[in-house]
Amino acid sequence: MIGDAVISGRKGLAGDPHNSVDPILAASAAVISLQGIVSRESNPLDSQVVSVTSFNGGNNLNMIPDTVVIGGTFRAFSNASFYNLLQRIQEVVVEQASVFRCSTTVDFFEKDSTIYPPTVNDDHMYEHVKKVATDLLGPTNFRVVPPMMGAEDFSFYTEIVPAAFYYIGVRNETLGSIHTGHSPYFMIDEDVLPIGAAVHASIAERYLNERG
Repeated sequence: MIGDAVISGRKGLAGDPHNSVDPILAASAAVISLQGIVSRESNPLDSQVVSVTSFNGGNNLNMIPDTVVIGGTFRAFSNASFYNLLQRIQEVVVEQASVFRCSTTVDFFEKDSTIYPPTVNDDHMYEHVKKVATDLLGPTNFRVVPPMMGAEDFSFYTEIVPAAFYYIGVRNETLGSIHTGHSPYFMIDEDVLPIGAAVHASIAERYLNERG
């Protein structure tokens, strides 16, 4: 989930800071305080991330600006933690800005984009996928991927029906298929496509046969 906050103060000369309301100071305090949400409010065993990735107050070196815009992203492994982060981020930014006499608007872009919930595998579907994959490919070709903080729209399926999200391995160093999906050098070993199709079809076929 991404969002930004516009922190508004009052422009003034850098040499006369007492005649301004400094949004840079307010935004800086907000950035620091946001890091305390995960480190001091969250269970260390409940993985969460809050990252501020942009900070824009203009480029005039002699002026305190009217506004500063900060932005970033946050992630969590559960819906409860996710929506708690959303609430606390807004509270922290607004309250920290008010300490420095600034006003704030926080936008999580909910009107323009969708909030992606965590992707959580159903236990029974996970075991089903594991059984089918190991039967077809052997136990040495099945690996458990560590949890990760990437956003995934497959999560909407998992909220409605029991589901399991899995990858088909495409790494092939000989072909140069060694980069992740977000890399401009990403490519796949197309020889794995029939294997992936067979696994996918077998998962569905066996599921229907066992429950038919």
